[in-house]
Amino acid sequence: MKIDRKNDVSLRLLEIFGTMMRCQTTVQAAEELGISQPAVSTGIRQLEAQLGVTLFQRANRRLQPTEEARAIFMEIEPIFTQLRSFESRVRDVRSGNAGRLRIMATPPLGHTIVPLALKRFLSERGELSVFYDVRRLDSVIEAVEMGTVDIGLALGLEGHPAVNVSVLERSDMVALVVRGHPLESEAVITPKLAAEHGLIGIELGSRLGQQLQRSFESAGVGYHPRVEVRYCHTAAVLASTGLGVAIVDRFTARFLSSFAVTVRPFSPTTRIASSLLTRLLFPPPQLAADFAEEVRRAIVLATPSFAG
Repeated sequence: MKIDRKNDVSLRLLEIFGTMMRCQTTVQAAEELGISQPAVSTGIRQLEAQLGVTLFQRANRRLQPTEEARAIFMEIEPIFTQLRSFESRVRDVRSGNAGRLRIMATPPLGHTIVPLALKRFLSERGELSVFYDVRRLDSVIEAVEMGTVDIGLALGLEGHPAVNVSVLERSDMVALVVRGHPLESEAVITPKLAAEHGLIGIELGSRLGQQLQRSFESAGVGYHPRVEVRYCHTAAVLASTGLGVAIVDRFTARFLSSFAVTVRPFSPTTRIASSLLTRLLFPPPQLAADFAEEVRRAIVLATPSFAG
């Protein structure tokens, strides 16, 4: 029986299209793909003919993706993410570098505890190589779900339907003020005090921001930051200039101790989880499990220094 495949979409044409979406010009797309500009243009025209839609329109001497192109790209990008991960793993096997660990973390852990754990972990494994990246929570979840990293580490996540989440530790958020600040002598900083002296808040689109909002509202105070930032590290830096009061995780507070800030307890208690993320239905590699234990040890070693 002969199967008619004339309407099948070519993976190569999708690759050209995906590269064009990322690069936005035929020149850059051709360079990345290692082909000529005419070949890129021809590939886009062939894909448009197969799909029956216009993918790019010329505007101000540039090719702009259409709404149809953006919708298609959102569908196919995860496929190429998996392919890039597969190609990377194949290169590791070919080079004999199979001992490789891929880690991704959110900034509060990624810039504090994880580097300490990684240093100790690698000191005992001279042949191991590591890919390490720090991204926002949604990117970490996606990378773990797709299998592009072996392990994820995140702050503020207790569970998620797309990945396995194991809580490593729960700790209280703390308040930071510049040394010499009027609130430096306070035993505890409350939402009312923070609001009165200028709150540097975490964006509401994040889980930490939402937890802070609930804490403020439980104290009868509206969550209205004078300055709203994406990361706890940024909030801490701004607090060190005397701009206001930052409410951050203990890891950020501990590892920014060289800044001219004073750490004070924050009430009501706002507990956040430090969690390990692994892929559903796929047990993590032994290296990943070993590294998770190293992260746990690093958390325990760092905790006594948090006493404020």
